[in-house]
Amino acid sequence: MITEKSVLSDKYSAGPHGLGDPEDRTLRKVELEVLIPKLMREKAKTEKCIQEVADFNHCCKESSILMVVKCRKENSVMKSCLSSWYLNEDFRKLCTEEYLKERSEYRRTGIKKPMKRA
Repeated sequence: MITEKSVLSDKYSAGPHGLGDPEDRTLRKVELEVLIPKLMREKAKTEKCIQEVADFNHCCKESSILMVVKCRKENSVMKSCLSSWYLNEDFRKLCTEEYLKERSEYRRTGIKKPMKRA
């Protein structure tokens, strides 16, 4: 029995470790709609809106059960900051490039980059 390989299966099984071509810059739907937005949220929280996130977390710790009522202002400020970065096209491009660089390195070496813990 002879089976044909599809072009799509070749694309994702190429490369030195069978993980895909390290130089391929095309993005799948899941990368565009899930993985890159997730990277954007993480970077915005840990690099761009540090003070807003810290203020909200402090308020929540101080308010305990009443945090939903007492921390509305801090939550609003934090959400506003995060949203502004999430909608920023330059930031999206920066995160996309970072994602592609990490994916390329993974495909080249077969070693996943450890997740950062906040």
